[in-house]
Amino acid sequence: MDRMRVITDFHLHSKYSRACSKELTLPNIAKACEKKGVNLVGTSDVTHPAWRSHMGEHLVHDKGGAFMLADGSSATRFLLSTELSCVYKRGGKTRRVHHVILFPSLDSVDRLIAELEKRGCNLKADGRPILGLDSEVLFRILLEIDPRILLIPAHAWTPWYAIFGSQSGFDSLEECFGDLASNIHAIETGLSSDPEMNRRLSALDRLFLVSNSDAHSLDKLGREANVFEMDAPTYDDVYDILTTHDVKRFIETIEFFPEEGKYHVDGHRACGFWCEPEETKRRKGLCPVCGKPLTIGVLNRVVELADRETGTPPSSGLVPYRSITPLAELIGSVYNVGSSSKRVRTAMDRLCAGDRTEFGILLDLSAADLAPYASPEIVQAIFAMRRGEVERIPGYDGEFGKIRVKAHAPEQPTML
Repeated sequence: MDRMRVITDFHLHSKYSRACSKELTLPNIAKACEKKGVNLVGTSDVTHPAWRSHMGEHLVHDKGGAFMLADGSSATRFLLSTELSCVYKRGGKTRRVHHVILFPSLDSVDRLIAELEKRGCNLKADGRPILGLDSEVLFRILLEIDPRILLIPAHAWTPWYAIFGSQSGFDSLEECFGDLASNIHAIETGLSSDPEMNRRLSALDRLFLVSNSDAHSLDKLGREANVFEMDAPTYDDVYDILTTHDVKRFIETIEFFPEEGKYHVDGHRACGFWCEPEETKRRKGLCPVCGKPLTIGVLNRVVELADRETGTPPSSGLVPYRSITPLAELIGSVYNVGSSSKRVRTAMDRLCAGDRTEFGILLDLSAADLAPYASPEIVQAIFAMRRGEVERIPGYDGEFGKIRVKAHAPEQPTML
C-alpha cells in the first residue's frame, strides 16, 4: 500500500474552553479541516465532561487509534487530544506550563479523567483545565496509565505559560521533567518561534519540533501544522514517527512567520513600545515610557538559552519547514482591507471552491492553476509569500505582529 501525505493539527480547543468560539463542535471542525486541507486533527478538551459526551455522540473508532464522525459525512480523522495547564510551585517560583497530550485510546482518556477527579481537579470549569500538579507528576501519571500516551510541551517559549517561558518556565527539559525527560519526543514551537530559532539550542536536537494552530475558532485551524507520510491517518503512525524520530516520514512543518506571533519580541503593549533583545538589555528591561518591566518575548528567551549562532546546522537531521500567512490575511493585505471583510470572503470562496484547499493554494498550486480563480495581484502575492518576500512588524506583549506581502514582488512565470 502506498503511503499518503497527511497534514495534522494536534492542538486546538472546543466550545467549552474559555475565550473560544461556540462554533467549535466536532462536525464543524471536520468541515473546516476539509476546507483548510487538514487530514488528521485533535479532538481537543477530552477531559471536559460535556465535551466527552459530545465525543461519544459524534465519534466512532476508525482504525489505529483514530476516530471519524459517526455519520460518515467527513473524510477528516481525529486524534484524542487535549491541552492541560499545570500551575505549581517549584524551586521557590510559580511555574505555569501548558502541555499537549495525545492519547492512543478512549480507555486511556477515561482513566486520566478518573485519576484527575480523584485528586480533586475541577474538570468542568474549562476545556483546558488548570491542574495544581507538577509537570513531572502529571507525566508520571500519564505513563502509568498508558506508556503510549504522548506529552508535548505546548508553545514552548511563550512567556507566561510554557516550559521555556521567561516568566514561569524552566531552562531545560530535565529541570522540568527530571528523569522522565527522555520520554519527551517533541516540543511545540508556538506561533512566535520557528524551527530555525529553536535549533539554536542544541539540547533540542534529539527532539522533533512540531507546529499546531492552538485554534480558538474555526478560521484559525491549521494556521500551523505538521506534514507526515503515513500508511493511514492514525495515532499508531503518529506515535511511531515521533518516538522513533523518523525524519524520512516527517516531511515538513507549516509555520507562521514568527514575527506575527504575539510574543515574538520584548515590549509593553500599554505603552505601544517594543524592542529586540539588545535594546532590552541596554534599557535594563524597563519600558522607556512608563518605567515598568517589559514582557520578555520569545526571541529574547531563545537568545538567552542558545548555545549556537543563527544558521548553525545541528548535529542531527532537520525537518524542513515552510512559512505562510493565512490566506484571508494575505488577500486582505493585497486589497488593504480587513481579513474578515466581504471582499476577502468573496475572493476566498472563489479560490477554495471544488477540491481546492487553503493549504493547496498557499503552498502547492501553480500560477496556471490559480489564475482562473484569483486576480493577478493575489497570485503574485501568493508567490511572493512562498519566497519569503514579506514585510514583518513583530508582535509583542500579547499584540499580534503584522505580515504584509511586499508590494513590488517580481512577476512569476505562468507555469511552475
